[in-house]
Amino acid sequence: MGRRRRRVAGAAGVGVGALPEAIAALSQSLPAGPSPEVFRRAKFDRPEAASALWRLLFHVLSPLGAVGASASLGPEARARWVKSALSSQGYQRPALARLPEDGSQGSRELLLALSWLLARGPLLERLLAQTRVRLGDEVPALECESLARPGPAVEAEGPVDVRRVQWLLGKLRLRWRGLASGQQEQSALLSKIHGYTHSCHGNHSLGHLSVTEAEALRDPENGRQLLQALESENARLEAAVRWRACELVYWQWMDTVLGSCPLEVPAAASQPTFLPRIPEHRISELELVARELQGLQEALREAAEPRRAAWQARVGGQGQGLRGSFSRRTVQEAVQQQLAALQRSWEQDPGPAWPLGPHRLVRSRDGTAAGQGLQAAEVIEMLRSQEACLEAALRQLQGQCRQELARLAGALPALVWIPPPGR
Repeated sequence: MGRRRRRVAGAAGVGVGALPEAIAALSQSLPAGPSPEVFRRAKFDRPEAASALWRLLFHVLSPLGAVGASASLGPEARARWVKSALSSQGYQRPALARLPEDGSQGSRELLLALSWLLARGPLLERLLAQTRVRLGDEVPALECESLARPGPAVEAEGPVDVRRVQWLLGKLRLRWRGLASGQQEQSALLSKIHGYTHSCHGNHSLGHLSVTEAEALRDPENGRQLLQALESENARLEAAVRWRACELVYWQWMDTVLGSCPLEVPAAASQPTFLPRIPEHRISELELVARELQGLQEALREAAEPRRAAWQARVGGQGQGLRGSFSRRTVQEAVQQQLAALQRSWEQDPGPAWPLGPHRLVRSRDGTAAGQGLQAAEVIEMLRSQEACLEAALRQLQGQCRQELARLAGALPALVWIPPPGR
């Protein structure tokens, strides 16, 4: 939090009365955020504020689909999960690792961990994007290039059963077909809803209702729940705006919280928890590698020094005359011309820009424009290109699997191997 501390160093003129407003805005903008009194008690390390902060950290660090699992987990499992998640993200404060896992202590350390998450990245923006109310039927713009890139080869630790590999391949193929059929059924239902509700939307650029809007009109109770969700989201957005306005006051207060923490003396017993231990029989090998590396560096330096001196003499001789300056000026002009040509071509035809994130599905008829929605032809073209990449990756993986199966079958002469039918 040193970066925040430097930023608030010049904010000494901010009144103290803005601190409760800043803490209240932060609490209201967080999903299931505790009361501002919990933050005040956490500064003094009160035990009654620990359980609320454990739950808040679990809610903040958990993925969106695993938030509902918080009620089924006990305090010990929740605390272990929070410690593991914070450690994986780089938070290596020893005081947090030593907290008891019953959730009864450590409210000040939990407050410091939450502030570290806030200072580390756009935490509020990510949480607001995850929990926003989705009114339209959305489709994500995926990038499948990472899926098509082959991963590193991993050797198996023990013997691999060929029958298990075949069973896993069949199970994966069955799951893939089930996923494809489910997506086709969902697309068919969405098409029916969009077709039946044509010209029912108030926004003419959309033209039809989504599933959420159709449910809100069909059942008044769903409409009231949707209205309450929108009001709650608007309240959180307003609180986030207020938090951005008085954020510096919070970080100035967090400096006082950090100053009230007792100084930790690095003990020898706590060092092996965070520092890796090198076995003694490896020290001689490391010294041998270090000597070989030093010898290679010296040989490289001896071979490079004459060539560097000759090159500097040659370049220096050219730089003194008109020929060197003329060549440099020619290269600079050529580079500037190429940059200008690239800039003009980009301004004239920027190419197909695929915006990331979810986009609302919009059904249009008679080739009319669908406003800000994605055109179906563009989506189909993008999906076909991704499908081709995935099929190429699948064929490559199938070839690797067949080669591995052939190698394993050759290692066992008594095994009768029946390869899977090629498709």
